[in-house]
Amino acid sequence: MEPLWLLGFLLVPLLLCTSSTFVFYFKKFFYVAWMMTLAVVAIPICVLKSGGRDVGNMRVIRFMVRHVKYLLGLRFEVNGWEHLQTEGPYVIISNHQSSLDVLGMMEILPDRCTMIAKKELVYAGTVGIVCWLGGIVFINRKKTSDAKSVMAEAAKTMLHEKIRLWVFPEGTRNQKGDLLPFKKGAFHLAIQAQVPIIPIVFSSYSNFYLRKEKQFKSGTVRLKILPKIETRGMTSDDVTALSDKSYDLMRSVFVEVSAAASQNNGPSGH
Repeated sequence: MEPLWLLGFLLVPLLLCTSSTFVFYFKKFFYVAWMMTLAVVAIPICVLKSGGRDVGNMRVIRFMVRHVKYLLGLRFEVNGWEHLQTEGPYVIISNHQSSLDVLGMMEILPDRCTMIAKKELVYAGTVGIVCWLGGIVFINRKKTSDAKSVMAEAAKTMLHEKIRLWVFPEGTRNQKGDLLPFKKGAFHLAIQAQVPIIPIVFSSYSNFYLRKEKQFKSGTVRLKILPKIETRGMTSDDVTALSDKSYDLMRSVFVEVSAAASQNNGPSGH
């Protein structure tokens, strides 16, 4: 048995140096396993700190996750910090490329901010439990009526508890090099609560993370926080115009920051 273990220990470093496919799966497995391990530690801390489900637990989660980027060879360059210095509740919208987005979120997550996520996440083992403890709002994407009622309730909670909500308006992960059309939920939410929208754009991961090609290198992600868009005085009639305006703005910034990140990362990553 010992020779097999020894062979494994020798093979792993060799494969990490010679096989990009092995590196891809190794990093993916490590990321998931490490996040689940961190969640095991975070769960009792959250319960002791807040007594259960509370958006304040996101501070614990943020603190515990921030080092993970270094383990995966990632860096985040943030521009526009001043736009998050907005008082009171607001809705953050950002593009959504992969589960790695969580690392960027934790880099800049404001206090009293949680997110809206698909219902399936609550069943993701220890990660699902810690997400629930962090006050994450879960929606059933397959039932529009359920999603609308959850959003309406979220608008009331935002105002009553003075919280911020992070929403991915594309509705699903997208690594096609462009933004998917936005769903309207985040904009209904902001207008219903009469709170500002703060758009945040992640540069493309394509220079270091490619799912189909099985590549996961080191790299830099550019995050651009844009000025808030006011919704005060708007009604449900303005949802489409607000969504279109936000989409056009974020799409142009996505092209800009992705080009800058591409030069930073170089043609073959680090």
